Amino acid sequence: MTVFNLGSINADYTYQVPHLPQPGETLAASSVTRGLGGKGANMSVACARAAGRVFHIGAIGEDGAWARDRLLEYGVDTRHISVLDEPTGHAIISVDPEGENSILILPGANVEFTEQMIAAAICEGGPQDWLLMQNETNGLQEATDMAKQVGMKVAYAAAPFVAKDAAQVAPLADLLFLNEIEAQQLEGEMNTTLSDLLIADIIVTKGGKGCAWHHGDEVTEFPSYPAEVIDTTGAGDTFTGYVMASLDRGMTIPQAIDLAQRAASLMVQRLGTADVIPDLKEVQDASFGSSQR
Repeated sequence: MTVFNLGSINADYTYQVPHLPQPGETLAASSVTRGLGGKGANMSVACARAAGRVFHIGAIGEDGAWARDRLLEYGVDTRHISVLDEPTGHAIISVDPEGENSILILPGANVEFTEQMIAAAICEGGPQDWLLMQNETNGLQEATDMAKQVGMKVAYAAAPFVAKDAAQVAPLADLLFLNEIEAQQLEGEMNTTLSDLLIADIIVTKGGKGCAWHHGDEVTEFPSYPAEVIDTTGAGDTFTGYVMASLDRGMTIPQAIDLAQRAASLMVQRLGTADVIPDLKEVQDASFGSSQR
């Protein structure tokens, strides 16, 4: 199996601040770092570090060669990353002492995909493969249609969440990732419940409370692993990438969720995004407490 990830690539500028800025407020940051980010890139790196095979379908500007090279170093197949006449996307991330964050994003090349770019990648896939998507690029509907034509399964992480857009793509997914708030908003937008969406599998993440797996009318709860939170940025993307890689390696969804929660627990204890996602050996070797399980 191969995961074809239609996803964003960003330069992440992360600022440590005393508290998240309020409207009209000017804050002095104590430090700044530049790293590889974007929900798409994060998920591709997580998938690769979890021993999955992942092709990234993405776009950068002339200023983004370093990001493509970094993805390749982490084990991501970068043959379907195009260089466009647009700036590489970037994010400005503020992180407070409790690990909470606020993020400002310039999409740049991430929203300039053409159908030809997407088709060139998806035509290499088949029924044994997955198309993974988020909401930081254009072309989701076109990619979904192409994937269905070649028999690929579709996984959709509906973030950053826009209810109207998610309502169009979610029903076409075989595996849907949402957080608690997104799940409530999607149910409200579609005037239905998750169990009535006729999606084979839905995973609803709940931060420190763990997650829930919806499979038909059955809901299975998975408590979280304890962690000393430093930075929550990228934890959800790490979770998604690990789930996809675990399915690639033949695990069941409960097994995949458990491994992904371990990876996310390590991730929130680190400052950064794609560059600090733990690899499979780290996750397997890590010792976790049992207070929440």
